[in-house]
Amino acid sequence: MIVRPRPGLLAILFTLRGSILPQVALKILFITLLACVVVGLERHWPELLSLHAGVAPFTLVGLTLSIFLSFRNNACYNRWWDARRQWGMLLVETRGLARITVALMPGPEHEALRRRILRRLCSFAHGLHASLRSQDQVAAAGPWLPDEERVALAAHPSPTDAALRYLTADLGCALKAGVISDVIYGVFESKLGALSHIQAACEGIKGTPLPFAYTLLIYRTSWLYCLFLPFGLATSLGWATPLATALVAYTFFGLDALGDELEEPFGLQANDLPLDALLKIVDGVIFDALGEPLPPLVEPEHFVLR
Repeated sequence: MIVRPRPGLLAILFTLRGSILPQVALKILFITLLACVVVGLERHWPELLSLHAGVAPFTLVGLTLSIFLSFRNNACYNRWWDARRQWGMLLVETRGLARITVALMPGPEHEALRRRILRRLCSFAHGLHASLRSQDQVAAAGPWLPDEERVALAAHPSPTDAALRYLTADLGCALKAGVISDVIYGVFESKLGALSHIQAACEGIKGTPLPFAYTLLIYRTSWLYCLFLPFGLATSLGWATPLATALVAYTFFGLDALGDELEEPFGLQANDLPLDALLKIVDGVIFDALGEPLPPLVEPEHFVLR
C-alpha cells in the first residue's frame, strides 16, 4: 500500500513511485507514436485519411467506456475495502480473545493453557497470512505449535483452520476438566466462530475474482478506442493529437491497471493491502498478552508498506 504525504504541484506532475504510470508507460508510448504517424500521414497525404466524422463517435464510445471502467473499479475497490475490513475485524477479535484469555484464566495455575491458546491464535493469524499470499501455510503456522501438531499440519486440508481446531480442543479439554465453565467456553466459542468467518470471507475474496469476460470487455474496448482515437482527432487537433491521445490512454489504461491491482487485494503489488504490517500488529497484541517483547512494526520502504 502506498503511504506518503499529499504531494505538491511538482510532485504530482513528476512522481513515479506509487504511480500507475510505470505499468502502462509502454502502452501509452505505443499509442503516442501511432498518433504521430497518423498526424504525419494526414499532413502529407490528406487523401489517405479523408475522415470527416469528427470526434462525435469517440465521445459516445468514450462516455460508455468511462461508465464501464467506473463500474469495474468500484467493484475492485469494494473487494479491496472488504479485505481490509476483514483484517480489521481479525485485529478486533484477536484483541478480544487475548483480553478475555488473560482475564478469565489468571494466575500461574492457568499459565500453560493460557500460553497455548495465545500461541495457537498466533498460528492461525500467520497461517491465514500465508494462505492469502499463496505461501506455505505449514511453514507459517507450524512454529507456534507443539512438535507433534506441527508435523500433523501437513495432513490437514487447511492448516490455518487446524490451528483453530487445536485451540477448540484445548478449550474442550479444559471444560471437561472443570478448569473453565460452560459460560466461559461459550464466550471463547463465539470468538472462534468470528475468526472462522473472517477466514472464510478472506478466502472467498481471494478465490472469487471478477468475471473474466467483464475484464476482457473493458480491456479490448480500451485498446480499440485508443487505437482509433488519433484518426478522429488528427484533422482537428493536428500535432496536438499525440498529447491528447496520450492523456486519454493514460486515463483508460491507468484505471484498468489500477483495477487489476485492487481486484487482488492480498498480493504484493504497490496498491495491495499491507498484510505484513497488519500481521505484525496482530503479533504485537498476542505478544503483549504473553508478556513477551513486542515485535518491531513494519515500516514503509520508498513509500510502500507491505
